[in-house]
Amino acid sequence: MNNIPEVKIGIVAVSRDCFPMSLSVNRRKAVVEAYKATVGDIYECPTAVENEKDMVKALAEVKEAGVNALVVYLGNFGPETAETLLAKEFGGPVMFVAAAEEAGDKLLDDRGDAYCGMLNASYNLALREIKAYIPEYPVGTPAEVAEMIGEFIPVATTLLGLKDLKIISFGPRPQDFLACNAPIKQLYNLGVEIEENSELDLFAAFNEHANDPRIPEVIASMEAELGEGNKMPGILPKLAQYELTLLDWMEAHKGSRKYVVFANKCWPSFQTQFGFVPCYVNSRLTARGIAVSCEVDIYGALSEYIGTCISKDVVTLLDINNTVPADMYNEEIKGKFDYTLKDTFMGFHCGNTAACKLSFCSMKNQKIMARALEPNQEPNITRGTLEGDIMPGKITFFRLQSSADAKLRAYVAEGEVLPVATRSFGAIGVFAIPEMGRFYRHVLIERNYPHHGAVAFGHYGKAIFNLFRYLGVEEVGFNQPKGMLYKTENPFA
Repeated sequence: MNNIPEVKIGIVAVSRDCFPMSLSVNRRKAVVEAYKATVGDIYECPTAVENEKDMVKALAEVKEAGVNALVVYLGNFGPETAETLLAKEFGGPVMFVAAAEEAGDKLLDDRGDAYCGMLNASYNLALREIKAYIPEYPVGTPAEVAEMIGEFIPVATTLLGLKDLKIISFGPRPQDFLACNAPIKQLYNLGVEIEENSELDLFAAFNEHANDPRIPEVIASMEAELGEGNKMPGILPKLAQYELTLLDWMEAHKGSRKYVVFANKCWPSFQTQFGFVPCYVNSRLTARGIAVSCEVDIYGALSEYIGTCISKDVVTLLDINNTVPADMYNEEIKGKFDYTLKDTFMGFHCGNTAACKLSFCSMKNQKIMARALEPNQEPNITRGTLEGDIMPGKITFFRLQSSADAKLRAYVAEGEVLPVATRSFGAIGVFAIPEMGRFYRHVLIERNYPHHGAVAFGHYGKAIFNLFRYLGVEEVGFNQPKGMLYKTENPFA
């Protein structure tokens, strides 16, 4: 993954002037020792902050050390002005956490009251309108604090990535895909830049890459990846040409940003002009951390990038597509897995899921497009999808979206891909999410989400939820368990 930031975490202890500074210093040392033993490297700032001058000195030290994500550690009550100014002046992701008391026989001379200090810290952060990450229960022993810092890392990674992200789109969206279009104002609010282009710009760039000397090398890479699934080798030269086009555009148009994702038009005129389906190339770039969303889905690309930063793994974007037939459920799921029929659905896209996330794969043509563009003939311009069943295992389904009135909302739900053959086409899997039927009705439909959802391969709901909270998303939907009614759910149903 070369399209996401690396976090260098640092910790600064803070101390109230009426408490022994040694409390904060020694407790900081214990946290650093626990973190290095269980999680990884962390920069220990030598200056403990008791006042504003200390804050300036500590800030210079962490900056000099290359720290880009900061832990403000209340080893005792803490100086609420200096510690919150530290968060403000740092300018990057900041976490606040506090020390628990060590032992009953230390409550006379070595009581720190950080439990109380965290309340004042949070109040002062709000007064100054400073965003900070505060764990679910932010007070703990050194081992517990080390674990909390570890949970902050994927959130910090994503925040740093968004700050330096550019979304490049080639559009406009296909007809009748209004759901994939949304106001871009919230992108700017998040610190994300966007560059919107015409399909003609992309087509001109593609034509300029005809006979590019690098094409054979890319073809060889594709052949190695596809293996026996290389069923349509004649389309690989065009796909290789397109891959180089996108990568070169990315480098030429990155501008001041470090990271790039794409939201691209992919049908129907794409096939008639470019002469292929771009899905396989989309999958290959996504496997490198460069998400490419389908159908000019800008917030889909943003969601994919969030999943990439959180998981540091390949993600995909799928339609929440079709129900699992009752006979298929009865034969292969009922009694074997603890899910009702309404808990299951099939996630699908034409062929944009990376080969490493498919149980098997092969190059195919896009069946739906062929019906309209190449009926009753040998596939030509509809070739280019990577098809296969998505590998079974844990997943997180989620999306960050701007509503029609330009307000951020999001959802996140954990589940799994079942080891059940799909009997269908495209990049597709049988998904199961507890209480999916109710979630589908009272979150996805009720709150007007589009049909695309991002999929991270693993359970990352906690980190994604924490990120959305940090970003100020007021409404984060999730698959509520039985007995926990949605606001719009009929209690008599």
